[in-house]
Amino acid sequence: MNRYKICVYAISKNEEQFVDRWMDAVSEADEVIVTDTGSTDGTVEKLRARGATVYEETISPWRFDTARNVALDHVPEDADICVSNDLDEVFIPGWRKILESAWKPEQTRARYLFTFSMNSDGTPKKQYPMEKIHKRHGYRWIHPVHEILEYSGSEPEQSNWVTGLVLNHYPDNSKPRTQYLPLLELSVKENPFDDRATFWLGREYVYHGDYDQAIQTLSKHLSMPTASWLEERSASMRFIAQSYAEKGNKREELVWLYRALAECPEVREPYLALAKFGYMESNWALSFAMAQRGLTIKESTGSYLVDPASWGYALYDYAAISAYRLGMYETAEWYADQALKTDPENKRLQSNLLLIQQQSRKPAAKEES
Repeated sequence: MNRYKICVYAISKNEEQFVDRWMDAVSEADEVIVTDTGSTDGTVEKLRARGATVYEETISPWRFDTARNVALDHVPEDADICVSNDLDEVFIPGWRKILESAWKPEQTRARYLFTFSMNSDGTPKKQYPMEKIHKRHGYRWIHPVHEILEYSGSEPEQSNWVTGLVLNHYPDNSKPRTQYLPLLELSVKENPFDDRATFWLGREYVYHGDYDQAIQTLSKHLSMPTASWLEERSASMRFIAQSYAEKGNKREELVWLYRALAECPEVREPYLALAKFGYMESNWALSFAMAQRGLTIKESTGSYLVDPASWGYALYDYAAISAYRLGMYETAEWYADQALKTDPENKRLQSNLLLIQQQSRKPAAKEES
């Protein structure tokens, strides 16, 4: 017998292609509740045919937090555990048993592993903790976009890690993200002292190519007293560096990359950025030093800011190329071999290793007597 009444709730719009896969996963729950916000395809009909309870709502003006709160309001009052996820997200089989085994009566929330993106072979590319499983009462969604759960219960909030629970994300990359920028601007307007929202807005300006606004907003983020997470501050500085690079200001780009490294030298990302800068500027000593130092970091923080490229072949590749340019052929061969081991099917890495091997194994020129 199930220990708890578990309800999955979600929002949807034109996601017919995901329905069967999603319902196959969430059917382990006692009830599946979806608030559809205006589908024009067969999403609603298909969800209902698969056993979901679907409510059709109009959210105007559009906000993700409002939509999710409407969906949450449809969850029965006697639910013990609420599981929020989207139709392009799929729990591993047996997730209910894993969750129930770990859930404690006094618990208010669960943390688990979220796979944001996958490699082509189906292995995880980017993963970080997620916490969108919660008790029925005491939680509401806040922020127009990049929405989060806010707790207002009378008992202390208690969030526990659920070992083995994994939610995998298979995004529909055809969907535009044009709505994100105005919603982030609204979020910062409503929450001017929220450093996380300010960082996200500045990052979004970079994505949209508005580099002056990005520099201004990210500089504001760095000046906020609450912006104390060094990994995020370093990321903010790297986005400022990227903005200056796009504006053609190499000097400021390098200044901000060094600042990003000084801010958080315990993560690989600033080393990768500086290794790439050295490569682009043919500064082989800089590129080699940064790649070599970055590779001494053996553990990822696991945060949402981790760049998968920092843990792939890139640092080995920059080290190999720069060592080769510096005439350190045996060293270059070792790094090129490591890069290829990380991505064995990469044709460019295969070619690079062969070229370096040919150079490193040439017989040394004999000195004239």
